[in-house]
Amino acid sequence: MGAPLEDAAGVVIMLHGRGGPAAEILSLASELGGELPLAFLAPEAVGFAWYPNSFLAERESNEPWLSSALSRVQSVVGLALAAGITRERIVIGGFSQGACLATEFIATHPARYAGLIAWTGGLIGPPGSDLSHPGDLAGTPAFLGSSDPDPYVPWPRVEESAKVLTAMGARVTLRSYPGKPHTVSAEEIELARQLIARAFVGSNAVK
Repeated sequence: MGAPLEDAAGVVIMLHGRGGPAAEILSLASELGGELPLAFLAPEAVGFAWYPNSFLAERESNEPWLSSALSRVQSVVGLALAAGITRERIVIGGFSQGACLATEFIATHPARYAGLIAWTGGLIGPPGSDLSHPGDLAGTPAFLGSSDPDPYVPWPRVEESAKVLTAMGARVTLRSYPGKPHTVSAEEIELARQLIARAFVGSNAVK
């Protein structure tokens, strides 16, 4: 969706939540990109789930699906790179399970990206585990927004993820929404739109 990959100024990779098809999250593309010449790519998981258990479960219980999902994201990044689009012009975002996958991918494949958008998600691993990762995110802008409380994503994990990403060099914006349902709110969409606009409007990528 959006600009053809070969003509795009940048790429936004969108990762759906558990049970939601790629088309569902891709429906937000027009609100996020506006008139910017961006390509929106949304891979779809088999059975609409990136991994079978909670992101708070022991990692081994989510393998080999988790590693496969991370590889799938890497393959989409590879499509952008092959088209001449650098990581500094790639935004990776998602909702719920997709937000967890996006956050985990950024942390385990550190570089300067155009941005991370995590709507109700955080780094993957059981409570009490070491969520830190080596590498430098070099000022990557990141938005983490979540319900507080949320039935699937504990707010403390979102906060902890924000701290880890900040320690890796990301510029994190963190927002909690008391009482919000397990959905993406209008404000979260707007903050993500602003992140994307800052990444591309006025940059060398968009004339």
